[in-house]
Amino acid sequence: MYCSNCGTPVTSGISYCNRCGTGLREKPESTNTGAITAFLTAITLIGICGLGIMLGGSLVLRKEAGLPVELVGFFMLFTFVIVGLTEILLVRNLSKLTSSAERTHHLPMPQPLPLELRPPTTTSFGEPIGSVTDNTTRTLEYARRER
Repeated sequence: MYCSNCGTPVTSGISYCNRCGTGLREKPESTNTGAITAFLTAITLIGICGLGIMLGGSLVLRKEAGLPVELVGFFMLFTFVIVGLTEILLVRNLSKLTSSAERTHHLPMPQPLPLELRPPTTTSFGEPIGSVTDNTTRTLEYARRER
């Protein structure tokens, strides 16, 4: 078994990864199905109601009100544009909702580099910091002691 976050081999039966601390228990998919269902319902209802208003309104305006065909055509075009823009905005928001849910589940957390792979740190003057063993590996010159 491997950790889903960092890929480290882990023994079965443990709850958390020993390297990165990610929970290893199976989690049910936590997608926001209520919001997705609401958007799909709104898109469908607005499309059907908009089509009904556009066709029914044009019939009423032509037969009952006796308006000329040009005004009825303008009403149909105006209704179509409003319903179309509303549908486009709802679909756009639905795609944002579904893509953000996908992104949060699939992005791995960045892991820091091991100390061996990190670049050496430098001081403000651009000189590398000395090693801990610099002072211990130098040879000492023999100093003659006078008696």
